[in-house]
Amino acid sequence: MSDVTVAISGDFMEAFSEVPRGKQRKVRQFMTKFRQDPTRPGINYEKIEGAKDDKLRSARIDQQYRGIVLNPDQDNVYTLLWVDKHDDAYQWARNRFVQIHPETGSLQVLPIEEGKGPLPNAEEVKSGSDESGGEGEDEEDLFSEHRDRELVRLGVPEAMLPMVREIRTEEQLDQAQPYFPDEAYEALFLLAAGYDQREVDNELAYRDQEVDTDDYQAALERPNSQRRFTVVGDEEELEQILEAPLEMWRVFLHPSQRQLVEIDANGPVRVLGGAGTGKTVVAMHRAVWLAENFFTEEEDRLLFTTFTKNLAADIEKNLRLIGSEEALSRIEVRNLDSWVSQFLRDQGHEYSVDYGGGQTEGLWEEALAVAPEDQSPEFLRNEWEQVIQPNGIEKEAAYMRISRVGRGTPLQRPVRKKIWPVFEEYQRLLDEHQLRERSGALRDARQILEEEGDILPYQSVLVDEAQDMGKQAFKLIRQMIPGGDQKNDIFIVGDAHQRIYEREVVLGHCGINIVGRGYKLHVNYRTTEENRRWAVGLLEGAEYDDLDGGTDDQEVYKSLIRGENPQVQPFDTFQEEAEAITAHLSESAEDLRDVCLIARTKSLLDNYRGALRAEDLDTHVLRSNEPDDRSKPGVRLATMHRAKGLEFEKVIVAGVTEGKVPLRQALMEADDDATRKQVLKRERSLLYVSATRAKRRVIVTCHDEPSRWIYLPE
Repeated sequence: MSDVTVAISGDFMEAFSEVPRGKQRKVRQFMTKFRQDPTRPGINYEKIEGAKDDKLRSARIDQQYRGIVLNPDQDNVYTLLWVDKHDDAYQWARNRFVQIHPETGSLQVLPIEEGKGPLPNAEEVKSGSDESGGEGEDEEDLFSEHRDRELVRLGVPEAMLPMVREIRTEEQLDQAQPYFPDEAYEALFLLAAGYDQREVDNELAYRDQEVDTDDYQAALERPNSQRRFTVVGDEEELEQILEAPLEMWRVFLHPSQRQLVEIDANGPVRVLGGAGTGKTVVAMHRAVWLAENFFTEEEDRLLFTTFTKNLAADIEKNLRLIGSEEALSRIEVRNLDSWVSQFLRDQGHEYSVDYGGGQTEGLWEEALAVAPEDQSPEFLRNEWEQVIQPNGIEKEAAYMRISRVGRGTPLQRPVRKKIWPVFEEYQRLLDEHQLRERSGALRDARQILEEEGDILPYQSVLVDEAQDMGKQAFKLIRQMIPGGDQKNDIFIVGDAHQRIYEREVVLGHCGINIVGRGYKLHVNYRTTEENRRWAVGLLEGAEYDDLDGGTDDQEVYKSLIRGENPQVQPFDTFQEEAEAITAHLSESAEDLRDVCLIARTKSLLDNYRGALRAEDLDTHVLRSNEPDDRSKPGVRLATMHRAKGLEFEKVIVAGVTEGKVPLRQALMEADDDATRKQVLKRERSLLYVSATRAKRRVIVTCHDEPSRWIYLPE
């Protein structure tokens, strides 16, 4: 039916995921029929007794389940809002009112206080003043500097203004969050964080516009509606949506994300954002958008690259869910090291790349034979890895001039001259044995491109996990599309708070100019606010960079999902800890495939696996270079490094014990205070990354002495 619009809300998808698997098939069948023709006689619409919104109807799915549908009488627009058991679905509908906001034009689903209109319980929020740190009734409300008209202009429903005026602290604002439409809460949160109205307008993509509060078709087309509603075009699109209903990113983009996906940039773009803010999601949608709208010629190619093979495999799999076959044929997904190895082979490069260090370890020991006795092997190795390799130093004269800021231990020219023979000898041995370390391979690839010119097919390079790439990697990426800044040439996403491999990098020093094209995402879509807050607390006191020489913080970073606090459980022994984890999983009613146990090292992970298997619990180890295979049963097991980029309903971070987190061996290899500080920051980031893999629940366990970073949630 071409004259009928059918849409699905994010709430419906969330509710669908809670329907027992045995019943989901009937819901799917109903949705298919509904999409084909929502006016067909077989769909039995019923008015909802006691509902305050006469635009809502129930639709029979089977004897037990009902769908809640929005159908304005004057519009051929049908929207699936909710699905639940009969009585629960009706109660949900009685407590909701749907409107088009008169200023923003977005479609909003408002909660209703029972017995009243679309007005939340202001007194309930106000009564939390004492617990939330309020100072009493005479204190000005949090938004006293902003007029009612301004708040309504930013998406706050007018009926909710009395409650807004009772909010005196940010804690009370958090308490009130469930009442607000997402964009209204975000506007208030940003105002409380110090944003002005223009900045909020830009973040939420508001534009001056004529709004018809009866035009539901137009409302669904606005960015702040599209973050919660999607219009379903055909059967294939519906199947993709239903395949994994909680993967909201497939169809819903925040307006700030959509702006970045569709930006027409005159050069490289950098996007920052905390864990769960959808940076990879944006990069994937960006790749598809470029392939479908900008680089559309048959010979055009885009390279989507990331740090590890397993992340590349996950990205390639997920791109297939959001892009057409034609667009995907122009997008190449490779982790950078794999790309470099293949490129060097294709160019006849005769050197092997030793990514693991096993082949070059003996050569380093040989080179140390010429080392001065007053310099430790650990110091020299760190000097090679942190100064010589990242900066591509091949000559003594260059070493004499290079800045060593960040190394901690100053080196005068006489000392540099004394230790340079070690590095010179090691490089000679690498050449003699036709070996390269990772940085050397990246440098060789760049030098080939510099000599050969424009020999690659890429019009654009998209970079995920930028914080782990390193200086030589970004110099190579810049050379992949030579000739300086071009339209939409490089798109970079990253977060220094999640750096677990390389040292920090300054993009401007690598020839990548992002001035005026640096952006940041603020909303966490993966995990709950309680989990986010606890994970951010792990990083307190450390300073993080913005990938271009500045600093980054997480002050304006929030989740719109609420839940329970992380659970921190210390035990006296490993045995007690393992038994508690096993008992918890044995008693759990959830699908164990939705649970991941994360540990710092492979050997420690093996110990937990043995304990689980001894109690006949299925386990599935997530190995490097392989995506998670959902067809395999059992608790997922991953090291902290392997867990990067993944997400699960529940995460158990086990063995967070001093000596394991931070890893004692890594600290022992730090030769000075500066290196030790870097190691501690990486170890802290590993714990942060692990905790933020959870959508809903985080459980942290330890034995013996707890890690110095473990703390109980407030």
